[in-house]
Amino acid sequence: MVVETHGRASLQKIKNKKQQNDMKKHLTILTATLLLASCGGKQEEVTTDELPQVRVETLKKELVDQTRDFTGTVQSFKQNDITPSMPVRIDNILVDVGDNVKKGQVLVEMDVVNRQQLQLQLANLERELERVTELHKSGGISQQQVDQLTVQVNVQRTAMQNMIANTTLRAPFDGVVTGRYYHPGEMFSMSPTASGRAAILTVMTLAPLKVTIHVNEEYFSRVKRGVSVDVTTDIYPGVSFKGAVHIVHPTIDPMTRTFGVEVQIPNSDLRLRPGMFARVNVNFGTMDRVVAPDLAIVRQTGTNDRYVFVYENGIVYKVKVQVGRQVGNQVEILDGLNEGDQVVVAGMARLLDQSKVRVVE
Repeated sequence: MVVETHGRASLQKIKNKKQQNDMKKHLTILTATLLLASCGGKQEEVTTDELPQVRVETLKKELVDQTRDFTGTVQSFKQNDITPSMPVRIDNILVDVGDNVKKGQVLVEMDVVNRQQLQLQLANLERELERVTELHKSGGISQQQVDQLTVQVNVQRTAMQNMIANTTLRAPFDGVVTGRYYHPGEMFSMSPTASGRAAILTVMTLAPLKVTIHVNEEYFSRVKRGVSVDVTTDIYPGVSFKGAVHIVHPTIDPMTRTFGVEVQIPNSDLRLRPGMFARVNVNFGTMDRVVAPDLAIVRQTGTNDRYVFVYENGIVYKVKVQVGRQVGNQVEILDGLNEGDQVVVAGMARLLDQSKVRVVE
């Protein structure tokens, strides 16, 4: 026999259909009774003792903490690929993977041949500018010629500063070297290596860290910067790390109906590391919700659907429900039930949709 699971919206239709069926059955029984009476037969009495016995509870509303768990990956709050802006041969790499570095520390020295050539060109231009400036004072050349050469010198000085920055590569912030992709003497080609990185080194911060999660749009108005969160990982069972919302993305993805939230974790003890799988628990406040005893919730075999048996006027109806958090021995009901509904909490083993029952204390 196939048992259908009905939602709350179709419950009234079920009742109406049952009333029609009851009327048909009543007419059939009445006809049979009259026939039996005319034939002198005897009618058996049906007692309520034969009906399944159930115990019911009336549902109430309670304030329930609206906490939700989201998953994400621990990431560095700052990450920088150390790379020059042009193909240059690498002279020396002064650090290795795992080394702590300070902001401004020299990490890589590139080939200086191009820099030396540029430096000679700049020196020649500066001497030429001094010469034409003296000639201008004596009336030998025009101011326009002096201005043109001054522009050339300034352009060359800027190029020289850029060359210095690209031949002496420094740490942009305090951090740790997490990747090294070249060796001294190799030509940096600006193309991804076998590692997939177009960089010489990678530097990250380990404190603070961040986790990016994707939150359902229904909570958009409740997520604010600074809201506290709890972060847990599989590698540290039972340990919770404190964090806070750092950035709330201003738009919602129309495909997933979610928005991004970046959570910052201080990680002062350096126990967390980039790449770890993390669960982020966010508290969105409290809401007045209908709660049902967990004994009343039945899981549909072979699916994740949950349902309960709702009692009304001697009959139980199988109603599909959407559940939320477990609150002690109660379960938050998100959809399917209303305050005041009576649900079966014991004796549902033999029940089917629209079964007649007898309520016991």
